[in-house]
Amino acid sequence: MLWSPEHRLTTAGLLLVVTLLAFENMGVATAMPTMVADLDGGDLYSWPFTAFLVASVAATVLSGRVCDRRGPTLSLLVGPWFFLAGLLAAGAAPTMAVLLAGRALQGFGTGTLMVATSLLIALVYDDRERPVIYAANAAAWVLPAVVGPSVAGLITETVGWRWVFLGLVPLLLLGMGLLVPVVRGLPAHTPDPAGRRASVPSAVAVAVATAVLMWAAQHPSMTALAYGAVAFVVVAVSLRRLLPTGTLTGRSGLPTVVLSRALLAGAFAGFESYLPLTLSQVHGYSPALAGLPLTVAALSWSAASAVQGRNPDWSRAALLKAAFVFVAVGLALFVVVAWSGAPGWVAFAASACGGAGMGLGMPSLSVLLLRLSPVAERGFNTSAMQLGDWITSALAIGAGGVLLGVLGSAREPSVAVAVLAGTLAAVAVLGSVLAGRGLRTNTVPSADGSEEVPQPQPSSRDYP
Repeated sequence: MLWSPEHRLTTAGLLLVVTLLAFENMGVATAMPTMVADLDGGDLYSWPFTAFLVASVAATVLSGRVCDRRGPTLSLLVGPWFFLAGLLAAGAAPTMAVLLAGRALQGFGTGTLMVATSLLIALVYDDRERPVIYAANAAAWVLPAVVGPSVAGLITETVGWRWVFLGLVPLLLLGMGLLVPVVRGLPAHTPDPAGRRASVPSAVAVAVATAVLMWAAQHPSMTALAYGAVAFVVVAVSLRRLLPTGTLTGRSGLPTVVLSRALLAGAFAGFESYLPLTLSQVHGYSPALAGLPLTVAALSWSAASAVQGRNPDWSRAALLKAAFVFVAVGLALFVVVAWSGAPGWVAFAASACGGAGMGLGMPSLSVLLLRLSPVAERGFNTSAMQLGDWITSALAIGAGGVLLGVLGSAREPSVAVAVLAGTLAAVAVLGSVLAGRGLRTNTVPSADGSEEVPQPQPSSRDYP
């Protein structure tokens, strides 16, 4: 199916891009405690993650707009160059500021590519093939998951953390070369002037305001309270122009899909970002060992995604509810890991649960989004879903940084991590309730008669 002559080149290009992003993600998360300490940036531990996510916000909206107007070709060709610049800047960073700039460039490139690859999937694969390609994307994480954290840890301990970034440059150059024939084979894009377009100024405002909000929260004062409040208002107002109407209130149908992605991604981002720190500082794990639970999470993610890919007729709403439950259990176990008296192996069980939830939930959300999106608005809705992902991930990671400053430090994170994990577990439970309520839909046969496609109630659709 995926490797038929008409799909072979596209599938290979997509999987290579995913593999590259996976290596970067797994390696950076593992090496982060060491690189931050080396650059004397302990007080800014969360900011390499936050800078990446904030830049991704602006890139996601811009890429969605470009894709709706011109198709995914430009984003697929330009995104890797930003990512390359970020790798070089971060790998050569003499200070924490340069590291943050490099991470921002990587985030911009990733945000651009994520939307473009989603639109590429929508163009090339039909409804029954999409769960399979999403499962293949998850499988592309297996090799980075197995070797990425361990290799990144060994590289960090031997030749230095900088090569976690620089070592990816040859792979990226290879990927850029393979993307060219993929985009050349895409059909010509005809824009639909009736489709909804995201506001790029609003996206920039959200990105800047999110960074300001995180900074204010981590540097409390009366002045910070004032500009933090302004930033919060800017984020809230701007998001109304960037998300489907009703997203922030959990309206059923497409808004629930976008909000569910935001809650699921944010909950897991906090887990993924602070688990290596917890294992290294609370349980005394080396960088290589501290990254191993991330390998377990990625393998579990891939396995669960493969299961849903083999069963495209399963209810996506039911899979999403189960996904939130798995993530909630994983976060509850993370609370236990934060306690120094707990055995370290609990982190592996937590990772297995969290990864399984993501493997069931993320493909289901992507399938639902494409089903419920008019063709002319796929770019807008895809960027909206990715935007919610980035925003909540940045907020969860930033909240962890605030808690480290208030309840502990990067050297003594137990209490802060326990509070963060417990809060995010509650968010995951809320997401399960939301998915059950917001995706109670009527069903009608899909276009090819192969699967029941959820249809939202008449009041839940808000297409201009």
